[in-house]
Amino acid sequence: MTTFGLDTFGDVTHDASGTPLSHAQTIRDLVDQGVLADQVGLDFFGIGEHHTADMPLSAADVVLAAIAARTSSIHLGSAVTVLSSDDPVRVFQRFSTLNALSDGRAEIILGRGSSVDSFPLFGYDLADYEDLFEEKTHLFAELLKGGPVTWQGKTRAALHEQDVVPHTEPFPTWIGVGGSPQSVVRAASYGFSLMLAIIGGHPGRFAPFSELYKHALEKFGHEPQPIGIHSPGHVAPTDEQAREEFWPHYLDVIGRLGKTRGFATPTPESYAHEVGPHGALFVGSPETVAQKMARTMKKLDASRFDLKYGIGGLSHDSLLRTIELYGTRVVPRVRELLD
Repeated sequence: MTTFGLDTFGDVTHDASGTPLSHAQTIRDLVDQGVLADQVGLDFFGIGEHHTADMPLSAADVVLAAIAARTSSIHLGSAVTVLSSDDPVRVFQRFSTLNALSDGRAEIILGRGSSVDSFPLFGYDLADYEDLFEEKTHLFAELLKGGPVTWQGKTRAALHEQDVVPHTEPFPTWIGVGGSPQSVVRAASYGFSLMLAIIGGHPGRFAPFSELYKHALEKFGHEPQPIGIHSPGHVAPTDEQAREEFWPHYLDVIGRLGKTRGFATPTPESYAHEVGPHGALFVGSPETVAQKMARTMKKLDASRFDLKYGIGGLSHDSLLRTIELYGTRVVPRVRELLD
């Protein structure tokens, strides 16, 4: 089954004059955006975990619960949960609770975290980056099986025949992968679904990951699982409007992130490439974005596409328009192109 969703990092929204809104208003606006995503028929709405003043979504599951109370059909989840700096038992309990509140609509995407702000915040050493995720993913997989859990590792206290509540139905679990073959194999080893986070460069370079994942699933004796794509974008009535609206905020955000994360500062030329047919930005009119999505999904044999909409500096109204265009025009067109 082919499904389509939206992801957000909860970037601070701005008013019509470009003034940043408060964190509280940004979070309230985000709930309205999730409700609209349900109303326009989308399959999934995800919130990524961040801990910065620009992206104040440190408790995504709480916001998702508020959205669950006002929606009826859309699946709700993380995009991603930084499992390395959290406790797997608490993560499991929070999303099990969300699953109960939403009547079985919870999902979770687990990741190591390309943004590492949570590590010093919660007292974790980046030197343990790999071990933390490996051990905690193993424990989370044990929790998903249900029943008393016995587990021992180096990163948290051991469990012996521990009953973990609440008892709810299993929920879909994905591993977010940004470019590591080892992460692809890890997802397959647990039988988790694979979410390819494509934020730059030619999306086609991820095709070998799709093939590796399918072969690894077979090797580990698991049934085929969905492959999803997560990529940034922005939709407006015309290509020119979408690209002009997105560019100054993209330049600002990526330019600032680049100072700490090694990204190159965008130029008009690099931006034109990324929004073009061979780049990773899905920015344009509904037809342009739909055509690019369909090509990418076919290339990567993906059955799910989550558009990471929004970027710091855009207004709440522009985000609502993107959601409406994505749900009512882009997704129906992609379905036509994939048939």
